[in-house]
Amino acid sequence: MSNQQQHIHSLKSLFEPYKVHKLIIPTRIVMSPMARAFSPGGVPGEDVAAYYRRRAENEVGLIITEGVVIGHPAASSEPRLPGINGEAAMNGWREVVRQVHQAGGTIVPQLVHMGMIRPMGAEPFPEAPSMGPSGLDMEGNQVTVPMTEEEIADVIQAFANAAANAKQIGFDGVELHGAHGFLIDQFFWKKTNQRTDRYGGDFLQRTQFAVQVVQAVRAAVGPDYPISMRLSQWKMGDYAAKLVDTPEQLEQFLNVLVQAGVDIFHISTRRFWDPEFEGSELSLAGWVKKLSGKTTITVGSVGMEDNSAEDGDASHPGLEELLRRLERQEFDLIAVGRALLGDPAWAKKIREGRFDEIKAFTPEATAVLF
Repeated sequence: MSNQQQHIHSLKSLFEPYKVHKLIIPTRIVMSPMARAFSPGGVPGEDVAAYYRRRAENEVGLIITEGVVIGHPAASSEPRLPGINGEAAMNGWREVVRQVHQAGGTIVPQLVHMGMIRPMGAEPFPEAPSMGPSGLDMEGNQVTVPMTEEEIADVIQAFANAAANAKQIGFDGVELHGAHGFLIDQFFWKKTNQRTDRYGGDFLQRTQFAVQVVQAVRAAVGPDYPISMRLSQWKMGDYAAKLVDTPEQLEQFLNVLVQAGVDIFHISTRRFWDPEFEGSELSLAGWVKKLSGKTTITVGSVGMEDNSAEDGDASHPGLEELLRRLERQEFDLIAVGRALLGDPAWAKKIREGRFDEIKAFTPEATAVLF
């Protein structure tokens, strides 16, 4: 097989279907969650439906929505972030889901509680104190009191309620945001979780909150409804942060989450090609796939090779390396963020080999990679 034939063959692998439980994802390309704050009063409108539909009709197989805040007063920092509670928000999402399905795509909401990332006094509920496992901010400063067990139970129930609403609306699954220093991740991380009860302790004991969230969500949605969890080592403002230091620790960490009911791991790294542990070129996503056997999504500067210098990294290996890793089953699905913001037709142009027509990163609206 010539190099050109091999490249064409590899490119086709991006557009093969993939199945999780009963869900068939038509291509391996995933839209990464990116917050836009374009839902006044927490209600997604027609513009939000059109925004996601454009990606689905251009061969994005799975859309993971921007962060959707669960029904808890301390979950959100911005009244224009979408919610998933109440008739208006649920009807808004029903139209989003309808249009994405009509375009041939699949879609899941990323369910979010911000925890201590949320500034004190933030809208839409300024009277609600921000909360975290130990009341510590991301620098380890004491900002408020630790969450009580009653407050923890309330948040767990709010995640379960949001997931039940997602299934009722018609979403194809749910994703739990357990990365980047959001609430679930604050329980994972030693710096922000210094509890001495059942929700604190070593790296495995600190998974207890996430385990109970997953179990509650699983009970709410049933056995065959896909549950994804987004994970990262890094935090916003601390790219060197680590939850685990070795493959052995990672395997133990993942096993607990798999036993709780996670079907998909969405692994966030800054660069999809970076090796995670010494002695292997496997990325974090590659290690997660190898150790858990579960469906794994990679993300991290995919499609950004033309803009790599903006990130201070001129060594982007490009699409060839991404396809090589997909071919050897280092991961199953590929999440794309900024490239899809810049060009809704990015996936279709990739499929058709129209690389010179891909638009530069000039997003339709300001967005934050969640």
